[in-house]
Amino acid sequence: MPTTDRYATSRAMIERARKSLTGGVSSPFRAKFPVPLYFQDAHGPRAIDVDGNEYIDYALAWGPLILGHTHPKLVEAIGRQASRPHCYGAQHELEIAVSEKMCAMVPCAERVEFTSSGSEAVQAVLRLARAYTGRNLILKFEGNYHGWLDSVLLSYRGGAEDLGPIDDLRVHLNSKGQVPNSVENVVVAPWNDLERLKRILDQRGQEIAAVITEPVVCNSGCLMPKPGFLQGLRTLTRECGALLIFDEIITGFRMATGGAQSVFSVTPDLATFGKALGGGLPLSAFAGRAEIMELIVTGGVGYGGTFNGNPLSLAGALATLEELAAHDGAALAHANAMGLAIAKGIAASAAEYGIPAVVNGFGAALSVHFTKLAEVRSYRDYLQSDQQMLARYLRLILDEGIYQLPDGRMYVSAVHTQREVDQTVEAARKVFAEMAA
Repeated sequence: MPTTDRYATSRAMIERARKSLTGGVSSPFRAKFPVPLYFQDAHGPRAIDVDGNEYIDYALAWGPLILGHTHPKLVEAIGRQASRPHCYGAQHELEIAVSEKMCAMVPCAERVEFTSSGSEAVQAVLRLARAYTGRNLILKFEGNYHGWLDSVLLSYRGGAEDLGPIDDLRVHLNSKGQVPNSVENVVVAPWNDLERLKRILDQRGQEIAAVITEPVVCNSGCLMPKPGFLQGLRTLTRECGALLIFDEIITGFRMATGGAQSVFSVTPDLATFGKALGGGLPLSAFAGRAEIMELIVTGGVGYGGTFNGNPLSLAGALATLEELAAHDGAALAHANAMGLAIAKGIAASAAEYGIPAVVNGFGAALSVHFTKLAEVRSYRDYLQSDQQMLARYLRLILDEGIYQLPDGRMYVSAVHTQREVDQTVEAARKVFAEMAA
């Protein structure tokens, strides 16, 4: 392992940044990396920091770079649009082209609306659900992340003591300064537990406007749904008259061209999309049944945004969606195959050295857990993972040129190849050998 400071320039730059930029970062999550790196260039699946270190990039800007860095078709599309107007604040043809593409690809999408961030998209669908049903309560699941705004930053982070007994769950705030009465409009349930969910809906189902979930809980360890869980959500919400919302900010256009809803054959009433949708440009969207979505125009549901559907972001989105849809979705099939090979290799290497580890996910989104549990299927399982061991692993593997998110997540793009797979698995093997020594 290196004996000199590989990251001296990054360390100096963040010290400089702290004098003008809050905490030295534009998003607090970025400060949680083992070393908050500054980058100078990136191509395909690889990035180079200001100290000249090269990494295989599994952070991928926290998920948007489904085509990797500087993909030629994306660069061409953005460059073409860059010489034209960046924002009209009015209609233009790219809005039609991208929304038509989404409607053709996504099962639930009868109508589409664009916005700039996932947090905004979630707020819009919750407002639509309340307007459509005439109810106020939203049911969310512990450990699911739906943005940083007061109304949904609830029961997401914290320890087991914050969650309460599993049969007597309480909604808890996740930030100082959060409005305390946010909890009054939310009911929380354990994820992947249909029996407990049914009991909650039997008691309060007639008050609940919508049930919102990540179809794969990527923000808390890439938890996969148990067989039948999402199908059960669909049945239970219909029975009590609540809408079903899939937060596909991460899974959309990453798990499959039709999102997780197409993989699990469960069509929600509304869904949110982001990250991979823009290929790296700031863009999110929400979509759903026409009769619900049209309430924005005909039903008095307030919604707007100056940058909604801006041409630069939509040029990137159209290029991205066309590339993902080509050859029957071959790009995402490849990304998921590479990811599954990485997961298998990391798990085997950990077992070789007696390191208790589980790798969760669906291929193009993975998460490494250090745990003695045989599987990690719930948020409470996730909280049992050894965070100190994870921190050590992330620090050591960074030195080996593997860059992944500070919670153990790994995003795999359509341009990661077998070369990256082999290099990553070998790096993990070296790290596990050191951890076991």
